[in-house]
Amino acid sequence: MSFRLLHALRPFISLMPEVAAPDRKVQFREKVMWTAITLFIFLVCSQIPLFGIMSSDTSDPMYWLRVIMASNRGTLMEMGITPIVTSGMIMQLLAGANIIEVDYSLKEDRALFSGAQKLFAMVIAVGQATVSVWSGVYGDPKDIGAGISILLILQLCIAALITMLLDELLQKGYGLGSGISLFIATNICETIVWKAFSPTTYNTGRGTEFEGAVVALFHLLFTRHDKFRALKEAMYRQNLPNLMNLAATLLVFAVVIYLQGFRVEIPVKSNRFRGQQGNYPIKLFYTSNMPIMLQSALVSNIYFISQLLYKRWPENLLVRLLGVWKSPEGVPQEYAASGFAYYISPPQNLGKALSDPVHFVIYVTFMLSACALFSKTWIEVSGSSPRDVARQLKEQQLVMRGHRDQSMYKELKRIIPTAAAFGGLCIGALSVSADLLGAIGSGTGILLAVTIIYQYFEIFVKEQHEQGMELF
Repeated sequence: MSFRLLHALRPFISLMPEVAAPDRKVQFREKVMWTAITLFIFLVCSQIPLFGIMSSDTSDPMYWLRVIMASNRGTLMEMGITPIVTSGMIMQLLAGANIIEVDYSLKEDRALFSGAQKLFAMVIAVGQATVSVWSGVYGDPKDIGAGISILLILQLCIAALITMLLDELLQKGYGLGSGISLFIATNICETIVWKAFSPTTYNTGRGTEFEGAVVALFHLLFTRHDKFRALKEAMYRQNLPNLMNLAATLLVFAVVIYLQGFRVEIPVKSNRFRGQQGNYPIKLFYTSNMPIMLQSALVSNIYFISQLLYKRWPENLLVRLLGVWKSPEGVPQEYAASGFAYYISPPQNLGKALSDPVHFVIYVTFMLSACALFSKTWIEVSGSSPRDVARQLKEQQLVMRGHRDQSMYKELKRIIPTAAAFGGLCIGALSVSADLLGAIGSGTGILLAVTIIYQYFEIFVKEQHEQGMELF
């Protein structure tokens, strides 16, 4: 039945534009060039405003999704990579649960599954664009008119298709890594650099201040007579990025990079080539950044649904139990003030955490449990479970030294789920710590950025090793 489903979609899949696989080995310098071009197109699209939107300073219901989905409000990258990621995760879960059975050893199956993912992503993009325009995110549809509404939907769908093709371009081997990872890391790093060096000025009531933490430091030191007080203000100023936020960001970066090196080396030997031995590494972050992405996607969707329901039925008891939303004075963005959404949201700082310990304990428990659970679940649906790894090693005619085939699976079953769960716990704890320390770009954002940058570093090293050449 599942194969018939994929085959039934074939006529629709054939209508989707596709990037042809390279007919030769793409050289490293060429890969770097295509990666840079892809990134340039993404950055340009992130700055081009949608034609026809009415200016609005209302609360952004997608605020919490923007970091992990590489989206930019009011631009062609409004949806970012949301359709691709949502489609990919759902299809992986369906395949992992054997609702859609895919034989990855067959080229035809892989092509059909990939095409189905892309088709599903386009359907999600059309649906999301239509709902966004219809719900008045860009202005009341009655005011902007049917023509502009359709034009807005078309712009969002075309931008989503471009994003998919850029991701496919890198995935097919023309570039390095994947477009999804590249766009997420760029979006987060752009936020951190901007918060550190932004020349934008604000009048805070104590005179003009620069948004960028580093720029503000030099400005305060040059304009204030009391240098010690100026330094203290640059370190701890409220409502704008400060040096402590920047230091916390760098500290989290360093800790995550350090923990990336933690791994268990499983000694293996080849049955095909006598005497050939090596190690199979199982990292502490076995599932990489997937636990924090899944947890963030879940929480962001809860926030989104809760906000929409609260705007429609603010007096309903069940809606209020899910979340009550209020905006701080002078800030249009709404935040959860009570209800379930409040208790799963991070405290703004350490002081807030200490003033409401019940909120803090519930938030930490939820964060750690969700990350550990998602990490353990992901290994089962992504083809990296102990049984999958044992099968892969067997296909390569590799066995663990001192173990038979059956005992090898038992050993992997003892190590891999533990590494996945503990790694998920560590990622959750790091995210909580980063949020409490006030790190720029949120704890989730920094973890995603560091793990992706580290993956790119590993790709660079691998490419250099394969081609036997210097980076530049």
